[in-house]
This record gives sequence, C-alpha cells and structure tokens, in this order.
Amino acid sequence: MSEKTIDRPTRFALPSRLLHWTMAPLVIAQLVIGVAMVASLTGYDLLRAIHRPLGIVILIFVVIRIGNRLLHRPPRFPSTMRPLERRVAKGSEYLLYALLLVQPVIGWAMLSAAGSPIVLYRSLHLPAIAPHDTSVYALLRQSHTILAYLLFLTFTAHLCAVMFHTLVLRDRTLDRMILQPIRGTTPVAEPTDNHTSTPADATTTTLHRPLN
Repeated sequence: MSEKTIDRPTRFALPSRLLHWTMAPLVIAQLVIGVAMVASLTGYDLLRAIHRPLGIVILIFVVIRIGNRLLHRPPRFPSTMRPLERRVAKGSEYLLYALLLVQPVIGWAMLSAAGSPIVLYRSLHLPAIAPHDTSVYALLRQSHTILAYLLFLTFTAHLCAVMFHTLVLRDRTLDRMILQPIRGTTPVAEPTDNHTSTPADATTTTLHRPLN
C-alpha cells in the first residue's frame, strides 16, 4: 500500500463538512430569492432586504471555506469515477468557489454604483466599493444577472451528479460529506515498523523449524 493512499482521507474533514451543510441551504435560499425577485413584484422590497445581507453572509462563509480547503486535504474520488470525470468534478468545485466569491462582490459593487448601501442592521451598512456611476451600475447589474444563471446551472449540475452517484451508481460518494458516522466501513490502517505475528506466521515458523 502506497504512502499516498494512506495519507488520503476517506471523508472530508469535519470543518469542511460543517461549512458545506451550513452553506448549502444559504445558497439554495439565495437562488430561490433571486428567482422570486424576478418573478414577483408584490414582495420585492422584503426579498431584496433579505437578499442583500444574505449575499454578504455567503461571502464570509466562502472565504472561510476556501481557507479551510487549503488547510485540509480532500478525500480521494470513488473508483467508479474515470480520470475525465474527476477532472470535471474538480473543475466544477473550483467554479462554484469562484462564483460564490465573485457574485456577492459584484452585487456589493453594483449597489455601491447605484448609491444604495447594503444595510446589515439598522444604521450598520457596508462601505461603497465602486464609484457612484449609472454606467458602471448597468454593467455590474448585467454581469450579476449572467453569473446568477451560471451559478444556478453549476449548482444544479453538482446536485444532479451527486444524486446520480448516490441513487444510480451507489458508490457512496455522499458518504464523504455526511456528518453522521459511517457504519460498516473499515478505516485504512497505516503500516507499522514492528511486525506482529499472526496465526499464519506462527504456522509458517513451525513448518520451517528444524526437527530435533
């Protein structure tokens, strides 16, 4: 057994799993709110009041998650995934990180260009990060919309891939990220320098011992 295989964990680190399952409902809620803001005009003000600070919360979490990702090595891919599938999975992961990082920043800059500060709580609001300019606002708004569609497609593709591996291939891909302990799995043991004799070793020793 190679040292690379031994050092590779079978599951994501606990901080990674906690961050994943904390961010997942936040991202889903943000996507739903974004669609509702476009489709409905009755609750637009309320949805916008939730959408703005929620984007900043996601931005904070994704920065923490990227730092955590650099500190903890991810688990190995299941054997059912081919090399091309593994590259696609890794690329989609990086794309999700990039979109979740860039999208809130663009939204923040867009509101700054519109002269509309992001209110976090009462008089507490974020500073402007872009000049007050209508042309800049229009460009950032268009970029924000395009990236929102891309984020929706990427997130949906990620979810479909996980469901396919879980329900069709049944290769326990989701086990790498679940919080509860996994039953029926045997951890990979590291080899030791001291050799411990087994019953088979004892038999071999007896067979090779010279007869008196």
